[in-house]
Amino acid sequence: MIDKERAKILLQLARAAIAERLGLDWPAVDIDDNDDWLQERAATFVTLTKHGELRGCIGSLEARRSLLEDVVENARSAAFGDPRFPPLSAAEFDDIDIEVSLLSPPEKMTFSSEADALAQLQPGVDGIVFEYGPYRSTFLPQVWEQLPKPAEFMAHLKLKAGLPADFWHDDVTLKRYHVNKWREQDFEARKSSA
Repeated sequence: MIDKERAKILLQLARAAIAERLGLDWPAVDIDDNDDWLQERAATFVTLTKHGELRGCIGSLEARRSLLEDVVENARSAAFGDPRFPPLSAAEFDDIDIEVSLLSPPEKMTFSSEADALAQLQPGVDGIVFEYGPYRSTFLPQVWEQLPKPAEFMAHLKLKAGLPADFWHDDVTLKRYHVNKWREQDFEARKSSA
């Protein structure tokens, strides 16, 4: 279980990983060797926003590495490897807000049609993985804030996968997952790098 203090450590780890890559003087995160919870396998997403707008988001859908490694690597990837954005600059560092999402294991959904699948979606609750052959995409539950209607949510998920918004095939698979998420802005103000 991730309590408030552990959530704060995850956010600090993400920011420190980005600062290190930028070559900024930033305090190291004090981690106790007995912090076994950081060594447990986990799947996370790290989302960066700048003035309320998305600035990068990268994550893991399956728990393949430790929570510590997953947060650090996804933070760096969100800052410097999201193909939708240029790499984060040192000048932007103080303007970004970081959110860490811890994912539950995805569970395959059973449905008879797209309408049936849409009827099963829980807006604001479900993260969804869309798969069809080589096409794959996901939206975190947070995306429901911008796309609150299931049909709209699904259409954009298909577009993100590289398919037409109205695409459907009997071989489409959907998996749902839930997240626990924490944002820096929910905690006290962070230190500035200046």
